[in-house]
Amino acid sequence: MANPEAPIPVPNSVWRIEKVRLQDLIDALRRQGYTVIGPCIREGAIVYDEIHQISDLPIGWTDEQDGGRYRLKRREDASFFGYAVGPHSWKRFLHPPVLSLGQARRNGAGFEWIVPSDPPPRYAFLGVRACELHAITILDRVFMGGPYVDPTYQARREGIFLIAVQCAVAGGTCFCASMGTGPKAPPGADLILTELAEAFIVEIGTERGAALMAGIPRAPATEADRVAVEAQLAATARAMGRQMDTTDLPALLYRNLEHPRWEEVAQRCLTCGNCTMVCPTCFCFTVEDVSDLTGTWAERVRRWDSCFTTEFTYTAGRPIRQSAKARYRQWLTHKLASWWEQFGTSGCVGCGRCITWCPVGIDLTEEVAAIRRTDGATPEAERR
Repeated sequence: MANPEAPIPVPNSVWRIEKVRLQDLIDALRRQGYTVIGPCIREGAIVYDEIHQISDLPIGWTDEQDGGRYRLKRREDASFFGYAVGPHSWKRFLHPPVLSLGQARRNGAGFEWIVPSDPPPRYAFLGVRACELHAITILDRVFMGGPYVDPTYQARREGIFLIAVQCAVAGGTCFCASMGTGPKAPPGADLILTELAEAFIVEIGTERGAALMAGIPRAPATEADRVAVEAQLAATARAMGRQMDTTDLPALLYRNLEHPRWEEVAQRCLTCGNCTMVCPTCFCFTVEDVSDLTGTWAERVRRWDSCFTTEFTYTAGRPIRQSAKARYRQWLTHKLASWWEQFGTSGCVGCGRCITWCPVGIDLTEEVAAIRRTDGATPEAERR
């Protein structure tokens, strides 16, 4: 039990807990009916899945990332969260890759439409990074911020308990510092953890987080703890593997829609859609109807889709964006420019996943920099 003499946790208070007490947090969440989702190692990568014990976490592991490259590597310590981000994002639990919208079953001479009635899962996310908190906020604007609210997303989102972990490691493809999305976690999480060598420093973000921490053995954080947290965040910001100059970025891209760089990157792009699948904010989907051969059953299914497929813009007998150039340009300009017009924010949080998991290592920070370097220049072919 918690020290009865310790002050009661309240929002914005900061505490120190022993690392083993993270198990107490997991146990308390499970007793409250949450399915705890956190980082674990599967098939050579750190992914998000259900966890029960702190031993499920990637303790003592880190990742090495660069364009088109991801490798796990042993650390020299027993850090719980000493890695960047893997191929999974929290999007897959809030906006599922495959979702049944309903079934039609033959009922006598007609059909009965059956809407899924299962209650939404009750998730607790453990290990959410700063860039990912920003990504969840962006998805909130997409699915709940306009006049048409997605009921599935809303039901899942409202039940989430968020435990953020501030980054102590910057990956080789991370550039959140230049996007203003990290490494310091923004408000919004119920609890914010910072891992130091011997303990976790826990900032209470909400009343719900305070109630959970009330049952955890703890001590008030010291001034030395606070200084150590800020020093760690500053070191992580300096260690970013990439950076992006966001100055007047939407206007830069809009006035360079015919820049020769688009054709150059198209020569490499496989239009595989990996970048959109691993992106924590890409939200595009398609809707399919499937049925059995007897005509007694049919189902409407929503699936993730990508603007890199030709089917995505298939209209009136042909795809609108047929070339790799057109599809890559659409993705990048939507992510970094027109997203602002739609949702009032950038669609990129600087997590670097699209760079790491691109099979040919295409780097959007490099593409933007190349366009910026020759902004307004007349292509060589036109000068001749």
